[in-house]
Amino acid sequence: MYSTVAQLARTNPFNAPHFQLGQECVTLRKKNTPEIQPVRHLAAAATVDEEYSCAYGSAKFFALCGFGGIISCGTTHTAVVPLDLVKCRIQVDPQKYKSIFNGFSVTLKEDGVRGLAKGWAPTFIGYSMQGLCKFGFYEVFKILYSNLLGEENSYMWRTSVYLAASASAEFFADIALAPMEAAKVRIQTQPGYANTLRQAAPKMYAEEGIWAFYKGVAPLWMRQIPYTMMKFACFERTVEALYKYVVPKPRSECSKSEQLVVTFVAGYIAGVFCAIVSHPADSVVSVLNKEKGSTALEVLKRLGPKGVWKGLTARIIMIGTLTALQWFIYDSVKVYFRLPRPPPPEMPESLKKKLGLTQ
Repeated sequence: MYSTVAQLARTNPFNAPHFQLGQECVTLRKKNTPEIQPVRHLAAAATVDEEYSCAYGSAKFFALCGFGGIISCGTTHTAVVPLDLVKCRIQVDPQKYKSIFNGFSVTLKEDGVRGLAKGWAPTFIGYSMQGLCKFGFYEVFKILYSNLLGEENSYMWRTSVYLAASASAEFFADIALAPMEAAKVRIQTQPGYANTLRQAAPKMYAEEGIWAFYKGVAPLWMRQIPYTMMKFACFERTVEALYKYVVPKPRSECSKSEQLVVTFVAGYIAGVFCAIVSHPADSVVSVLNKEKGSTALEVLKRLGPKGVWKGLTARIIMIGTLTALQWFIYDSVKVYFRLPRPPPPEMPESLKKKLGLTQ
């Protein structure tokens, strides 16, 4: 399977003038169709003379992208555990935790400062695994789907490629996340149930078996797949728009620091939309993991149209900041390891000729 993906990756359609594929080795098939044996002459967008540490779409590329996902998701989600804890408590007990500030105040009175860190271990482990799958598989599926469509179609339908690739990646990422998410919610929303992952996991297994860890996977898909689709598609198109309409010079002339600022801004914009589209499902997940024997549909009916939007303000702040930091860290990892970072896609010359845009 990998050989197929790697072969497809060598002709990735997200090329631009700063990412040239040498086409010296062109052979003609029997149908007179050029078959390109690409020889890469890659030049970094920020530093033209710098060489990459690996080829775009290689095994090393995917592995380092996955590592970047671990760092970006694991660290950022752990950093906002206090806000996440208050958000979950507002969702499952709005009578007691009436707002963000009230939630923090009540939590501090009852549990002290240490109480705000409840659930940090399952958060770090779970979201590290999710980040590995989310970012690593996104790069795999983006290359795969782009090459299945071909250069022209992948440009015209690039938003659909981003949506399909991110949804596919998140499907697997949520399976990796589900057990730790279930433990985290139990620790954060059920006072006295458990204070640590080591206490929560055996107790959950004894009560409900393995189902305790995966009963929330379907609501997780409901929450995370739309979230991730928005996260990647909105980010990719926002970056494209920023370089086209806001940044006063081409990306090739921007320093790496300037490129990372664009990444952060685009990430925050994407994060706000992510929080809104995924919040109702997030409310269902929080309540479902707190209660025994409930189903997602029962929780949804009980919460009602207003109840599913409880805690939205906290989540917008949390997810906006989270998403911006995740993209910033992920792009920084790519810069540090000198991974190929294709610029926003440009219309292929062949498509320009078809549309009469060239002389």
